Amino acid sequence: MDRIDNLYKSILEFRNARDWKQFHTPENLAKSISIEAAELLEHFQWGDDYSVNELSDELADILIYSFLMADAVGVDIEEIMLKKIERNKNRFPVEKVKGNSGKNTRVDLEE
Repeated sequence: MDRIDNLYKSILEFRNARDWKQFHTPENLAKSISIEAAELLEHFQWGDDYSVNELSDELADILIYSFLMADAVGVDIEEIMLKKIERNKNRFPVEKVKGNSGKNTRVDLEE
């Protein structure tokens, strides 16, 4: 079993031991991901003086809720991430975006 599988198993075991699956609807999980992302952003509200430990906690919350969302909607985390990376390779070819944000040089903007 690889690291992602172990992590996924630990998240589900934690949830299941508390009988929380009933509360983890896609809607509730989407809200939770958004709330935690806002809490992450809050650390940068007035500058960039942040605590790595505090950021790590917020990032962990976002990732945990994301794994739970994948479970709730029945998608494979590794599969969807690899598919998205491949899509982005096509949308943002190295020769067009290297060294810039890629925002205005996406291939799909030319279509």
